[in-house]
Amino acid sequence: MKNSFMTVLLGIGTLLSFCVQAQSIDLKNWPEKADPMNVGRLVAQRFVESPHNSFKPPAPPRTITYPEVCTWYGALKFAEVSRDKALLNQLTQRFMPFFDAEKHLVPRPCHVDFAVFGTVPLELYRQTKNKTFYDMGMRFADAQWTIPIDSPQVVKDAYQKFLDKGLTWQTRYWIDDMYMITMVQSKAFQVTGDHKYMDRAAHEMVVYLDTIQKENGLFYHAPDAPFFWGRGNGWMAAGMSELLASLSPDHPNRPAILASYRKMMMSLKEFQRKDGLWGQLIDKPESWVETSGSAMFTYALIMGVRNGWLDTKEYAPVARKAWLALVEYINPQGDISHVCEGTNRKNDYQYYLDRKQKTGDMHGQAPILWCAYALLKK
Repeated sequence: MKNSFMTVLLGIGTLLSFCVQAQSIDLKNWPEKADPMNVGRLVAQRFVESPHNSFKPPAPPRTITYPEVCTWYGALKFAEVSRDKALLNQLTQRFMPFFDAEKHLVPRPCHVDFAVFGTVPLELYRQTKNKTFYDMGMRFADAQWTIPIDSPQVVKDAYQKFLDKGLTWQTRYWIDDMYMITMVQSKAFQVTGDHKYMDRAAHEMVVYLDTIQKENGLFYHAPDAPFFWGRGNGWMAAGMSELLASLSPDHPNRPAILASYRKMMMSLKEFQRKDGLWGQLIDKPESWVETSGSAMFTYALIMGVRNGWLDTKEYAPVARKAWLALVEYINPQGDISHVCEGTNRKNDYQYYLDRKQKTGDMHGQAPILWCAYALLKK
């Protein structure tokens, strides 16, 4: 009788353990607050209702900045995966003034931070088939490999050295480049089917990885700023994820990019905090929790698990824990808090700890939408 009772207890314990393990790797079933459909709708609608982003509010923006572009793109992907035609229409109508009344806000594709703007019209074209969006977006994609004709000759010579190596003349070896460059090139490939765009992006990524990735898989903000800054690393994580999602299985650069991606994810798993997120400085437990970088890492992890790049049992619990933690920072208006303000590189540890923490900044709004899209995508 005693042995039978113990057997039953062991069976119950095994069942409970199995249930806990099953829940920890579940990226489909969520409590209401963390439901990616609810979160996506809230944050996307917040974007639709927001004025154009400016680094120095309340001054009007002189041009559309990349945080707004990245949020716009996230909202578009969410609209697609949620089959929300009304949202797609709202996002389309928000863009239309750029062809007339707000034409002055369209950036010149003379820098990586401006060239990424092309991602939005290309995604709009992909979803609506409106040729006007295609023409504008391709102008940005092609500009990344075309030296501006108004550049001085000495500058053209310097740019040509990059083109001769198969790289964009906008190459800087800054970590955020690997989102800004690869995004618009990948999107150009998706809408044209022309492999030159994917080859450009993949080659650029491999060169960057060979040049700036550290032994632990992470990236310094810059050679002269040897700190593992959260959002900077987030751009790399998201950029690799976007690129891997578009690369064909037999692309010659895919193995190297996938290996670097996995190396980074392994390090992020190690540095994930008990609360599920990551710090302003990833490897410094005394640094404050930073949500934009954490959301970018969460997106990369979700993409890895969903696409089979990462082992589900090992990494799904990391992604689930992170998403559940992130949604706690989103207020009822749809704004996420604890977002690091725009940050230039600086060889000063305290500088990173002293950065302002913002609420509703589009650096943080964007990756929340990416995560919602990735969680809903089948």
